Amino acid sequence: MEEALVLVDGNDAPVGAAGKARCHMRDGLLHRAFTALLFDGAGRLLLTRRSASKPLWPGCWDGTVASHPRASESYEEAADRRIPEEIGVRCRTDYLFKFEYHVPYRDAGSENEVCGTLAGMVEPGAAVSAERGEVSESAWAEAGELADMVAKAPELYCPWMLVALHLLPGAVAPQKYGGLPAWTGARARGAFLEAARAHLPDGQWRLVAER
Repeated sequence: MEEALVLVDGNDAPVGAAGKARCHMRDGLLHRAFTALLFDGAGRLLLTRRSASKPLWPGCWDGTVASHPRASESYEEAADRRIPEEIGVRCRTDYLFKFEYHVPYRDAGSENEVCGTLAGMVEPGAAVSAERGEVSESAWAEAGELADMVAKAPELYCPWMLVALHLLPGAVAPQKYGGLPAWTGARARGAFLEAARAHLPDGQWRLVAER
């Protein structure tokens, strides 16, 4: 049975449900999603590469886990469920912010989402076991390293990850994520912004105000 996604308005209020395929057509239906960014104690981000079988952005690098909450779930509950399913790691996450964006992928469809962004800290030495059909490989990246890579080839990176990383400064709690200054610095933020613009011109994403 096809997965049903939560349809929302521009304030992230639920307005119904629709099948996953319909939500991701070219005209897209605005629906609820999340992206989870998992870091280690050295301040590295765990990246995952989308399977070549994915209809949208196949083979592109993403933040750690991106998926969709169920109707009964909060963003944190959805991430805490999906992370071990997709990469075999258990990690509690903190909700940071959400943003709305709409971006097409060639002629295959589009993403039209209110995307909750979460962060978590992975235990040192955590073994990643990727789910077939979702993730083809994983890699750890430092902020400067990823900033250089996205500047050279932004098309190889998922737009929602780039927007989330650009918006990260000011959202992470210093007492828990104090080891991430490189991710919130001007150099990294500027690189992620320019890479996001390669997918989405300014004005095609916005922060969604908390109610």
